[in-house]
Order: sequence, then structure tokens, then C-alpha cells
Amino acid sequence: MKKKVVLAYSGGLDTSIILKWLQTERDYEVVAFTADIGQGDEVEEARVKALNTGAVAAYALDLQEEFVSDFVFPMMRSAALYEGYYLLGTSIARPLIAKKLVEIAEQEGAVAIAHGATGKGNDQVRFEMTALALRPDIQTVAPWREWSFKGRADLEAFARQHGIPVPTTQKDPWSTDANLLHISYEGGILEDPWAEPPAHMFKLTVDPALAPDTPEYVEIEFEGGNPVAIDGERLSPAALLARANQLAGAHGVGRLDLVENRFVGMKSRGVYETPGGTLLYHARRAVESLTLDREVLHQRDALAPKYAELVYNGFWYAPEREALQAYFDHVAARVTGTARIKLFKGNATVVGRKSPISLYDKELVTFEADNVYNQADAAAFIKLNALRLRVKARADQKAAQQALLEETGA
Repeated sequence: MKKKVVLAYSGGLDTSIILKWLQTERDYEVVAFTADIGQGDEVEEARVKALNTGAVAAYALDLQEEFVSDFVFPMMRSAALYEGYYLLGTSIARPLIAKKLVEIAEQEGAVAIAHGATGKGNDQVRFEMTALALRPDIQTVAPWREWSFKGRADLEAFARQHGIPVPTTQKDPWSTDANLLHISYEGGILEDPWAEPPAHMFKLTVDPALAPDTPEYVEIEFEGGNPVAIDGERLSPAALLARANQLAGAHGVGRLDLVENRFVGMKSRGVYETPGGTLLYHARRAVESLTLDREVLHQRDALAPKYAELVYNGFWYAPEREALQAYFDHVAARVTGTARIKLFKGNATVVGRKSPISLYDKELVTFEADNVYNQADAAAFIKLNALRLRVKARADQKAAQQALLEETGA
């Protein structure tokens, strides 16, 4: 009996070639798996295409709610940004896809999983680290690290040999990856970091210059760390993110052009559209500014880059990420309230925030007369905090005087 492998299958030319290569060159029975995490109608098309290409079974699973509730929202509770900018839209999808690959492998009695990630990128690490964390004995077949094809012409020749349709029109000269959180664009003409992305490339956001000339105000409500409603309408996690994408994208919010450091060691240029994620990020920070203690907020922000690095590098199921998650979830439990955001010409600007558990005390901060704060107390506060600075300054002065005496021989 032939061994089975479960392939992460997109329906594109590359994974279709991989499917056939696994059959003809590795003698596997191939089970195809396509995850619906918000990329649209292509999911069912991919399932049918996989069967037509020779898969013995094909799964197309709607994972949108699980993706947002169990992966995107927990990540958002950390306020994570990779290298100060990237909202991790591709990174956070990989552990869910790999988790399902392993589950289907168990269900189908497969000995291995396979993916179409190249040996240069981050996704190979993310898929395989997740799989090994969940099933230590799982094997992985990574054709891009194994086959002898030298370039696109070799791949297309193999496709024609095995009856796999090859597009006759020129594909957009870049690669894309889409889910409910974002779309990424890499490769091709974008490999020149000086070249501006083509205007027609973007799909989720309008050109900010062409966005409406009238701003739109949006209210995002949070409860216990998660967004739960937009403009007073309560929505499921996936529906809320989809609505946020629609609202922010219509005003050109959420574009990012970044040269990032891949885990494998090279720099790469990626262009991203994350309209809903950008809107929710700014809304969350607005509510946090009212509800989180200063030192807790600063400590959370100090730890967030490490969390972002773990997600980016594929360590979702590592104990250190899980430990940080427990801390971030504890902090986020106080993030309850509403943020008002103005969307206009590519910007998402906080213009209001409120919370029933706000730590903001107008009586304390007012410039008008008050009876709760004695301004004279600040003098002692400053003097005590400056004590170590004064001690150091006196020591430095004394050392300088001694050096001068020794220099002059006095």
C-alpha cells in the first residue's frame, strides 16, 4: 500500500505541480488540504482542482472564525508589531494551517505533510515547527528543497507533461498571499526596494489620494481585551474583522511597504495591506490608554517585540510564547471601552475614547482649581528622584577638581 502525504494546497500552478510531483517522483497518495481563512471563492475551486489533478481526497475547511478568535485576536492582545511595523498577517496564519495539516494526517493515516514554501523563506520554518510541536514523529516533504527543477521553464514543462493547465497570459510579476487579516505582496518587480509598488496591485485598499474627501467616524467597542462591536453592532470575530477591512480599506488605511529581516538570515521586501488590523490596532491602543496602569502598559510594550519575533519565526506552540500569552491575556482583561476613530485619506486617527473602568481622573489632571492634588508635593518628588543624579554630579565634580589639582601640581 502506498504511503499518504497531506499537502497544503492553494490551487495555484506551484502546488498543483507539487501534488503531481509527490505522486510521480515520491510515489505518495496525496491528500490535499485548502484552508479557508478568508481568501474567497478560490477555496472550493482549489478542492475540485486537487481532485482533478489526482488527489485521493481533498479537504476545503472554513476556518475563518477559528483563525480570528484563536489566533488573530490573541496576537492582537499583545499589541505585537514585528520590527515596529508589521502586523504579522502571514505569520499568524501558518500555525493554524499546519495544525490542520497534522489533524488531517492523523485522520487519514498519513505519514507525512508537504508544503510549497521555498528554502529561502520563513513559511517553511513556521509550517514545520508547528507540525513537530504537535506531532514529534511527523515527516515533512518540502519539494522546493528537494527537486531538481532549475526555474520556471522547468516547472511549466513538467506541468504540460502531466496535463496541468499553465496560464497563457502573463501573471502579475509578484506573489501574493491573502487571508482575512491581510494580503502580502513579494517578489518580482518588488525585489527592487527602490521601486514604488504599482498602483493597480492593491486589492483591499483604495489609493489614499483617491479616497473619499469626507472623513468617516467609526466606533470600536472592546470587552475584556477583544473587539466585539463596530458602530454599536455586535459581530462575530471573523465578521468584525471583515467589516473593519471594508471600512478602513475604503479610506486607503493599512498599506505598508517594509524591508524586513527574515528568520533564515536575509532581508526581504514585502508590501502589505492590513486595513482592518490597522484600524483595530489604533482603537485598542486608545482604550488601553484609559484602562491600563502605566507600569503594566510599559512592561507589556517592552515584551511585545519578543512576542512578535516568536510569532514571526514560527514559535506559536513554543512554551515561551504560551507563557507570554498568559501574561498578555491577564493584562488585556482590563481593556474594556470604546474608541472613536476618524478614517481619512489613508489615516486612522484616534479622536475619542471612553471606558467604564477608566483610570483617567479629570479632577487630577485639570488645569482648573481642584481639591485632590497638592502641587507642592511635587517638589519633594522631584528632589528624591533627582537624588542619585545629584550624587553622581557631585562625584564627577570632585573627580574633575582632583584631576585639575594633579595636572597643575598644586
